[in-house]
Amino acid sequence: MTPNLIGTNSGEKLKKSIKIASGQGFWGDLPNAPIKQVRNGEIDYLVMDYLAEVTMSIMQKQRMRNAEHGYARDFVGVVEEILEEITTSGVRVISNAGGVNPRACKDVLLNIAREKGYKGLKVAVVDGDDILPGLDDLIKDGHSLKNMETGEPITTVKDELLSANIYFGCRPIVEALEKGADVVITGRVTDTGLTLAPMVHEFGWDFDDFDKMSAGTIAGHIIECGGQVTGGNFTDWESVGDFADLGFPIIEGHADGTFYVTKHDGTDGLVSEMTVKEQLMYEIGNPAEYITPDCIADFTSVHLEQDGKDRVKVFGITGGKDTPTYKVSASYNDGFKLSSTLVYCWPDAVKKALKAGEILKKRADNLGLNFSDFHTELVGLNASNEDPSILDQDLDDVNEVQLRVAVHGQSKDDLNRFGKEIAPLILTGPSGVTGFAGGRPKASEVVAYWPALLEKKAAKPVVDIFEA
Repeated sequence: MTPNLIGTNSGEKLKKSIKIASGQGFWGDLPNAPIKQVRNGEIDYLVMDYLAEVTMSIMQKQRMRNAEHGYARDFVGVVEEILEEITTSGVRVISNAGGVNPRACKDVLLNIAREKGYKGLKVAVVDGDDILPGLDDLIKDGHSLKNMETGEPITTVKDELLSANIYFGCRPIVEALEKGADVVITGRVTDTGLTLAPMVHEFGWDFDDFDKMSAGTIAGHIIECGGQVTGGNFTDWESVGDFADLGFPIIEGHADGTFYVTKHDGTDGLVSEMTVKEQLMYEIGNPAEYITPDCIADFTSVHLEQDGKDRVKVFGITGGKDTPTYKVSASYNDGFKLSSTLVYCWPDAVKKALKAGEILKKRADNLGLNFSDFHTELVGLNASNEDPSILDQDLDDVNEVQLRVAVHGQSKDDLNRFGKEIAPLILTGPSGVTGFAGGRPKASEVVAYWPALLEKKAAKPVVDIFEA
């Protein structure tokens, strides 16, 4: 079988193992984590995941206000801090920090590199994922981009769209690495593709070897959330130790598809079979069919084995052929929301909070305010558990409870008018309000999610290399 593309590391000898370190699990993660990953021990790659579905719409709004924005600007500061290691130690950086404007991110980074004397730094941009500018042509060509949950065509929300991006896989990143990029800045690619790409590149994996592609995909899934697999957000959290200096995860990948999950010696946290298992189950849907643009990974095939302190071996992974479609993540304006809270104290804290919610609803009705949703909940009682029977229990001894009221609608004016009714409840409702924070609430935009599929032949990633 002729391989689609074999990684040759720009003509160098293929490696038997590499170390891929996670530096960010989301936009806003620990700012020092990626720098520590580079400086606390030897690694070959630093991968940083900045994007979530809502992040793309936030970045799009930023770009609309300023054409030079629309990317994770703190990423540039991270790379600036480790330019020395990139140029002298050969650490290569891969990140989707480009958001909706990866070329602007590239421009700022190259300017910094030139100013600091790091000429010759190669920065790759992977884009082509933004299909919003060409959406009309796609629709004319018969691509309805139906909502995967409702079946509605995207034309029903077209005028309200904020963003529409394809999830590319690892292939364009592999191409960027083949071209010698020191730093790869992408738009919307899969979280797993950031880690899979260097494994394909360094080991020469065939894109049609779906077992290995699945192994690299699962490796990427395990470290995509940063410190979550090294003890953060872990159920048995008391066994983790000191969270103050939580070490971020590292994948030690091997050419046969086996890999190890670990972290730098001397850092806090925990890597165990259980921390890895919890991360494996995070946001996967059907474990036998984890669908990516690169393959369909079978999480039920995963084998784990503790291989020493803070080191877990992962092996035996299998998978299947990729699908002929890309997933599209689109976002659109869906009206407005407003929320606020009041804290009621004993005695009868729950009764008073419930009555306060009833009063607010009645006052809104009397004013003729229109909402598509009016919701109240008692934080600490039924905010996470919506079983109404909870409120039938004996709750007389509850010392205090927080009432949270939230409304959603298409009229910003109606929501803001309702916001004026909340603070007055302190003196015109049940007694015992002990907490009201944040001042008069104001309506804010609701960004809704639109998942769809697009045939791969209708889109193509673009890879360009730039040099400082």
